[in-house]
Amino acid sequence: MKIVSWNINSVRFRMEIVERFLAEAAPDIVCLQETKVVDEDFPHAPFRALGYDHVLIHGQRMHHGVAIVSRVPLVEDDRLDWQANQEARHIGVRLPNGVRLENVYVPAGGDLPDRALNPKFGQKLDFLERMTDWSAGLTVPTILTGDFNIAPLPDDVWSHKQLLGTVSHTPVEVEALDRLKASNAWVDLGRHFHPAPARLHTWWSYRAKDWAATDRGRRLDHMWATADVAAQATAHHVFEDCRNWLKPSDHIPIMTEFAW
Repeated sequence: MKIVSWNINSVRFRMEIVERFLAEAAPDIVCLQETKVVDEDFPHAPFRALGYDHVLIHGQRMHHGVAIVSRVPLVEDDRLDWQANQEARHIGVRLPNGVRLENVYVPAGGDLPDRALNPKFGQKLDFLERMTDWSAGLTVPTILTGDFNIAPLPDDVWSHKQLLGTVSHTPVEVEALDRLKASNAWVDLGRHFHPAPARLHTWWSYRAKDWAATDRGRRLDHMWATADVAAQATAHHVFEDCRNWLKPSDHIPIMTEFAW
């Protein structure tokens, strides 16, 4: 089974490249973040035309929004409010084999890494703390994936030294993500298959006129699994070329294959 995570940055605006990716990579399940569409306007038809008959959505107008589209049945869905303000940032399901699949869009946190001066940064840290409390209580095999908006390792960014004060790579965020990881002994599948210092970026800013030439990437998108599920993972891929496609997202898809 192939499971994908992709911050698509508006699913309706980028449906053409979504269809292209599904046709080329043929994943079984796709977890989307930042869909930017209310539930009643979600584009079901293009997914169903490609065989993705199972669609679960948690939408929101203009911003946020998450969805899981699948070729296999999905049951027992939930929508957890780790932001504590009803933003659509999580949707979770159970797969036919009993594994839980949790799709999350962690807040970006604004530009200033200071809780007192930037409430959005505090909200991000609180979001991660709520996730950590949830994670510590997990008792079932689980995959946790999505846009975590944190590049934790020095080799997860184009310049560790220059980005230490930049939101997404600050020590306080990395420490919060490390606590989440330790709360259930999560396996970071990206780095499991591509150990540091291997290149593994998943995001490049729109601000660069030529993203490939400047190549100032960060690994913000992650696929984690509890140890029992990680033992069944066979490969992990990043699709960097998607950043070159027409009307690209600033994120690229990541995909993990499992021996199910």
